Amino acid sequence: MTFEILSALTLFAFVSSATPGPNNLMLMASGANYGFVRSLPHMLGISIGFAVMIILVGAGLVRIFDAYPVSYTLLKVFSVVYLVYLAWKIANAAPIRKSAAEGTPMTFLQAAAFQWVNPKAWAMALTALSVYAPGQTLPAFAIVAVVFGLVNLPSITLWTLLGQQMARVLTNPTRLQVFNWTMAGLLIASLYPVLLPA
Repeated sequence: MTFEILSALTLFAFVSSATPGPNNLMLMASGANYGFVRSLPHMLGISIGFAVMIILVGAGLVRIFDAYPVSYTLLKVFSVVYLVYLAWKIANAAPIRKSAAEGTPMTFLQAAAFQWVNPKAWAMALTALSVYAPGQTLPAFAIVAVVFGLVNLPSITLWTLLGQQMARVLTNPTRLQVFNWTMAGLLIASLYPVLLPA
């Protein structure tokens, strides 16, 4: 991989990781409701889970979608249903004091598994693999995965910290409810590109 391609890949990884999407919105809500430390497994699950997804998709999983187009449609439907469910959970999160004691932030495995139904993650993975993995070899896929892992974790850390800082403002139950419903609404809005006809 040339320096130019690596630089372009790093920029793409940064922009796609730092912009709003299901992962970042959920981490912001998690930071606000559970704090940074309790959100760490969620953050690591995203970074490591997405890197593994890139390698597996590059290694041939995407061929299943080419051979069986209905499998992509089924994944799309499942993704939409699951994101609506997550939006409902965010909208109905308990107040901060109560959630800190009783609530459960997303676990490492849940966050890693979520990448497989995250429409933005699929778009990022497929774009990165088709544009920035010359030769379509396993080492090229691994480089793409490593770059995303290195760039993604600091980006999502900022979203979690932003949510944690917002918790200071969200001590009022009404403000927290407005925040959670706003995050849930934005999560639903992030489905717009998925629902457009291909």
